[in-house]
Amino acid sequence: LNLIGATNFRDLGGYAAQGGRAVRWRKLFRSDHLAALTPEDLATLAKLGLSRAYDFRGVAERAAVPYALPGVASYSLSIEPTVVQRMKDLLEAGHKLTAQETVGLMQQTYRAFVHDNSHRFAELFAQLLDNDTPLVFHCTAGKDRTGFAAALILLALGVSRPVVMQDYLLTNDFFRMPHSAPGLAPQEVLDVLWRVQEDFLDAALHAVDADHGGVDRHLQNELGVGPAERQRL
Repeated sequence: LNLIGATNFRDLGGYAAQGGRAVRWRKLFRSDHLAALTPEDLATLAKLGLSRAYDFRGVAERAAVPYALPGVASYSLSIEPTVVQRMKDLLEAGHKLTAQETVGLMQQTYRAFVHDNSHRFAELFAQLLDNDTPLVFHCTAGKDRTGFAAALILLALGVSRPVVMQDYLLTNDFFRMPHSAPGLAPQEVLDVLWRVQEDFLDAALHAVDADHGGVDRHLQNELGVGPAERQRL
């Protein structure tokens, strides 16, 4: 959606899913943060009937850039941005980060979504199953925490892994990288940090396969989404 105050606000509808059906349009949205929306943006969201927003940002992120949307209930599903903090710690200690090291840190972050944050994604699925009013889920850039959540939802609906990856990588087409203070990190590091790569999502999905025996078992055993719930979804 061409919003002015959010660059990565996207509809998850239209993808071919289980049983020859397609994911419904205008029900599931993913986005970067919603604190800079304009009055025109708010009017667009009102026409969509958007009623719920689920925020994966950490405590400090939410406090620094808060928002309230008219007629939209907001819920916190906090996942702290550990990779950013680790990068800050390394930079403050005088370490010169490379792009390759940053890729490794991002992969660790994605594995942690599986190892440490499954309860947050389980909460999102519980909300999805509670009712079908239109909702958006987001983090700061709408690419990592949000990207993995979108991948889980699409996989639960029976969308193929190649298509899930294609949706994930669309962030690189839409998201506008924020301006960073000069000297904070080399541009090649910022390019890794503010974009997405197949290696990132693959790290999480490999953790799902290795730790839980695949997406189906992970959905059922960790996220509370078994066959009956997937059919309802």
